[in-house]
Amino acid sequence: MNELLFENEKKIINEKWKDEWKNMPEFIQEKQEPFAKIIIRFDNQDALNDFANLINQKLTNKTKSIWHPFKSHWGAEKKVYVNES
Repeated sequence: MNELLFENEKKIINEKWKDEWKNMPEFIQEKQEPFAKIIIRFDNQDALNDFANLINQKLTNKTKSIWHPFKSHWGAEKKVYVNES
């Protein structure tokens, strides 16, 4: 019996967002594809640091990808919805 109660509550919560988003503008974000991609391998931390300084970007041994010139992974500009009415 308790399982059914929680299952119904979960369904209500999962459907509630639809009420909040009525009449909201559609948001479409197009995926940016790079012009080219390369893989660069470094023998050691010093080589990685030298390259990071050369291109003036922060790189660590955990960095998987970057844009050059620098582009924030959150987008070059922050886009917000403004109601002009």
